[in-house]
Order: sequence, then C-alpha cells, then structure tokens
Amino acid sequence: MILSNLAAGALLISIATGPLVDAPIERLPLQQKDAATRAYTRLATDCIVRIVGGDPRFQAAHPETKLGDLIVDAVPQCLGPVRSMIDAYDRYFGDGMGEKFFMGAYLDVLPNLVINSVQKAAEAGASRELASPAKKHKTPGYTP
Repeated sequence: MILSNLAAGALLISIATGPLVDAPIERLPLQQKDAATRAYTRLATDCIVRIVGGDPRFQAAHPETKLGDLIVDAVPQCLGPVRSMIDAYDRYFGDGMGEKFFMGAYLDVLPNLVINSVQKAAEAGASRELASPAKKHKTPGYTP
C-alpha cells in the first residue's frame, strides 16, 4: 500500500517538474544558437557603448581617435556582460568558442558598432531636444 502511494507520488512529481535533462544543445540549428547568443552579445555591446560614449576622452568629431584604448578600458567595467556573452558562446558552440568569438569577429566589428551607436544616440538626443518645447528659465527677474 505504501509502496504504491510512493510510486504514484513519484510519478506525479516527475510529470509536474518535466524532464530534468535539457534538449541537447548540439542538435539545435545554427539559427537558434545564433538567436540564443544574440541577447548576450547585445548586452555586452550596449555596456561598452555606454562606457565609451560617456568617457570624456571620446571625441565625437573624430571618434576613431583612441577608440581602441577606450574600448580596452571599458571591458573591465563591463566584465559581467562580456563574461556572460563568452560563456553563452561556449555553451552553444563549444568550449573555447566564446573567447575565439570575442577576440576575433566581435572585436573586429566592435569599433564600428561603438561609433555608429554613439552617433545614433547623439542624433536621437538632439532630435528629442529639438522636438521638446522650450524650457522656462528660472532666473529671477526673467520674463519671456
């Protein structure tokens, strides 16, 4: 009697919790692997863009000046997202592939991504500024 109740409880728990083993990642199509890692890549890139764009050494007129140094200085501040991106690539594409991606293709395109993202953010900020109504001055004695 107890054994049958125990077996029924175990069956119920196993059905409720689902399979304990995830589907093998190796069998996922390349498109799904790419989609799964894209979010991690975006987080790392956004962090680096934010740090570089906010650095006073970044020159909007000549963004390529010292850009490599700015990116190198930004990576330690974005270590969490960068590490997550590398780990995701290792998980989906195999051990060592995250570092290979980071040191290769990612760093090859990162400078252009940073420049384009900072310029788009500056344009969006300027257009928002132009679209917003004029701010009232709070200077004593000032009347518009």
